[in-house]
Amino acid sequence: MISVLSRCMLPRRAMASTSSPSTYDGWTREELIARLTEFDNAQIRPKQRPPSPKPRIKKTFQFNAHLRRKIALKFCYSGWEYGGLAFQNQKTTLPTVEGVLFDALVKARLIDPEGGLDGCGWEKCGRTDRGVSASGQVISLWVRSAVGSEAGVDDGAAKVVSTSYSSGTAADPANDSSKPVEGDGAIPGLEFGFDEDDLKDPPLNSSLSKPMPNQKEKCEHDYLLILNRLLPPTIRILAWSPVSNDFSARFSCTHRHYKYFFSTNTAPGSILDIERMRIAASYLVGEHDFRNMCKLDPAKQITMFKRKVLTAKIDPILVDAEGNGQYVFNLVGTAFLYHQVRHIMAVLFMVGHGQEDPSVITSLMNVEEGLELGATEVVDSKPEYQMADALPLLLWDCGYPEGELTWRTTNGAPLLDGHEGGRSELYQQIHSIHSRSQVYTALNNHFLLAASHFHLPKNALSSGPSSTSQTAKLMIPLGGGTYKRTGQDKYTPLLKRNRLDHVDITNERWRLGKGFRRNERKKALDGEVSVDDLDGNE
Repeated sequence: MISVLSRCMLPRRAMASTSSPSTYDGWTREELIARLTEFDNAQIRPKQRPPSPKPRIKKTFQFNAHLRRKIALKFCYSGWEYGGLAFQNQKTTLPTVEGVLFDALVKARLIDPEGGLDGCGWEKCGRTDRGVSASGQVISLWVRSAVGSEAGVDDGAAKVVSTSYSSGTAADPANDSSKPVEGDGAIPGLEFGFDEDDLKDPPLNSSLSKPMPNQKEKCEHDYLLILNRLLPPTIRILAWSPVSNDFSARFSCTHRHYKYFFSTNTAPGSILDIERMRIAASYLVGEHDFRNMCKLDPAKQITMFKRKVLTAKIDPILVDAEGNGQYVFNLVGTAFLYHQVRHIMAVLFMVGHGQEDPSVITSLMNVEEGLELGATEVVDSKPEYQMADALPLLLWDCGYPEGELTWRTTNGAPLLDGHEGGRSELYQQIHSIHSRSQVYTALNNHFLLAASHFHLPKNALSSGPSSTSQTAKLMIPLGGGTYKRTGQDKYTPLLKRNRLDHVDITNERWRLGKGFRRNERKKALDGEVSVDDLDGNE
């Protein structure tokens, strides 16, 4: 009885603690409510998810809200990496130089991709085919500008003013929603030579002609820095120049300079006779008809094949005491036909190899009676022969009237002495490529040396220029370390070979055939068909 009374005298809280946690018998209503409130306060509430940010609206870059100017770009490229210079609408095995350059200009927002090549007035000096390189190619086009251009003014150092925003204001570029966002193909401004406000649209109420309280002078965009950071190492922009509105990289060009590199031992066991080749090259100077030394393309419907050659000479590069080694054929002309340089070089190889007389050049240009002095035969249609390899061919330079171009390598700001300085980093990049190529040359020399311990070159016992051995006679050099066998027991002179149809017949056949109808359909879809082959093409 005492134990029962003692238990009844204990406080209810103490009694509850001795009971099982799940037993609430004997708890008063108030105690139960207090216990529930205690559990409710101790319960860990789930964290609230932050509200989703509002989707950022990507604004279309308004090219028409920016200034534009016409410029010329001088650039070099490694032809063996590309399927030619010209942009192609259809898919190609290798990218084209113009296609890669166009993409870089679009990515930098210097041109409007919607307009394509025509929209920016794109013109090139001369078209180069697959495998042909260039160190002085020139294009002209309209690009976005920080300073614009004025009539009669083409000075890249011209300045305009732009508002200098204060941080923390509503107009701060950092808070501007029209700035490009990551992932839409935009370029971070400072990384590629832009100011922070270069890629955004200017305020509608801004004035480029009235000075503002807080302003700074602005130079032109650094086109070289922008583009060379986007382009592959095989394409380098060397310089840019402001040009007048009526300038054309194609039609303003006064001459084009091609170089073709070769060695005297173009085919195993044979040495080219350089003096014979020089005599043949001298016949090229002047205005002549080159229909027999070019590729005839009836789609172009060309009927005038006269071109003017200003210079045609063969110069040594690295030769030994006997005159053997590396040479370059320098050919300068006002304009060239399709594959003209490579066809000329193929004939010069035949002359240097002793297969043809230097006078064959004169005969090939004598398409009508009495057209070429000293020619003994009229050759009005092209003999069958293979043109030289593309690898050694280089478009070295494109010439323009004096004062037409003012090349520069920066954004146009002159140095203290009044002259622009070059960019050492660009030179260093190309120098590194050159150094690496010398390593490849040394390795290939040692491969050849290793092979010579076990194998002898063909015709190793015969030497000297214009070797008369039958084996050498059947090896027709094509340049770039390539050659072709005649497949016959006796070499067939060039003027005795089968002839192609006369150009008039070829053109007429194309006009009446499916080629014309296909070309008309292409015109309907793409506009005018290119006539690049009328100027400077290889």
